[in-house]
Amino acid sequence: MKSKKTLVIGASTNPERYSFRAVNMLVGKGHSVLAIGQKAGEVAGVKIQTKAMPVKNIDTITLYLNPVRQRDYYNYIIESHPKRVIFNPGTENPEFYQLLESNSIDVEVACTLVLLATNQY
Repeated sequence: MKSKKTLVIGASTNPERYSFRAVNMLVGKGHSVLAIGQKAGEVAGVKIQTKAMPVKNIDTITLYLNPVRQRDYYNYIIESHPKRVIFNPGTENPEFYQLLESNSIDVEVACTLVLLATNQY
């Protein structure tokens, strides 16, 4: 399996959060992980940044932000040129889908945890 460089936006150090589980599972499956969240911290050895940092060669961005909070990241995500953006449950955003698709970025409405668990990531 090829490692897919993944950026988790909306990462959290709270073990109750799905973004926390996603970072752990991505690392556990051997993917290279970057994380941005509201609070700095660390999950599974991955430092959570509080500001959007320049990234290169990103395969996947997985979102754990509601549509209103996503707006702050529209340009950042498009400029990062990921191959795809995964919209996890609760993050669905048709307005953003169109922007991404018009920039040749694949949109996947799915659960990162399920994709990883079923080897479809």
